[in-house]
Amino acid sequence: MLTFNHFNFNVLDMERSLAFYRDALHLTPCREKRAADGSFRIVFLQDEAGSPFSLELTELTDRKEAYDLGEGEFHLAFHTPDYDAVHQKHQEMGIICFENPSMGIYFIEDPDGYWIEIIPVRR
Repeated sequence: MLTFNHFNFNVLDMERSLAFYRDALHLTPCREKRAADGSFRIVFLQDEAGSPFSLELTELTDRKEAYDLGEGEFHLAFHTPDYDAVHQKHQEMGIICFENPSMGIYFIEDPDGYWIEIIPVRR
């Protein structure tokens, strides 16, 4: 049997990304790895519920140019029972990049251009 473990985003500025994920999505570091030669830093983030799936942020310390995200047709998704409150917070943060009211979803964009979908818990 296979189960999901983590998903990776490469980031240019780890501290900026950690602040974004903390403030926007309440994700917190659960483990970290640094290369002995200082060439990379990896931080795994967990959600408030403690689900086994994590987001891996990788910073390559010599990388200075933005990553090519292709056509941007991939994303990470979160669901929330507090959709309206979360939407308002993200609106105030100015990070909503696309909304689809007819589907009842929206997307936020992180500092490196990755899109994250926000979905209400459907009952």
